[in-house]
Amino acid sequence: MLKKIIFKILFLLILLFSKAHAAESSGMPQLDPKFWFSQIFWLIITFGFLFIFLSRIILPRVSDNLEKRKSQIKENIGAAEKYRFESDEKIKEFEKIILDSKIKAKNIYNDARQKIIEDLDKKRETLENEINSEIENAEKEIIDLKSNSSKKINDIAVETCGDLIKQLVGVQANNSSITAIVDDLSKKTKD
Repeated sequence: MLKKIIFKILFLLILLFSKAHAAESSGMPQLDPKFWFSQIFWLIITFGFLFIFLSRIILPRVSDNLEKRKSQIKENIGAAEKYRFESDEKIKEFEKIILDSKIKAKNIYNDARQKIIEDLDKKRETLENEINSEIENAEKEIIDLKSNSSKKINDIAVETCGDLIKQLVGVQANNSSITAIVDDLSKKTKD
């Protein structure tokens, strides 16, 4: 491989030296005044062809593409502005809907709360009325029991005394006489 590299370098050097020697001997034709007319002619033809080719074919296509891109960019910017405006409007609508919904929900909550409070007040009032009527009935029963209890106690005492007298003495006692004695005793205990 090293041999190949050395051989290529030598070949290249020989080739360069031979071309350089040939240029020295004949000189540069661009600097020779007898070739200037043909050089100017071909220069005008080449650059004229390039100018016409670029100005008639390439530049119109490039400028058309630039105009299309510019118009597309303007359309895209206009559409983006339109969509941004629409999205801002939609956001405002949604915020208004949310605010209205919050207010409506708060009103519904307050109405429901008020109804529940009213129902509780009605039930409490009904319950208080029932409790008051039960208390009144219980007080009436207690008063009835108090007023009737002395009579019942007297009846029980008379009955018990009659049974005791029968067992102790062996004689059936008269209930009216026993009642008179029990009434007499109860009057004395009250005094």
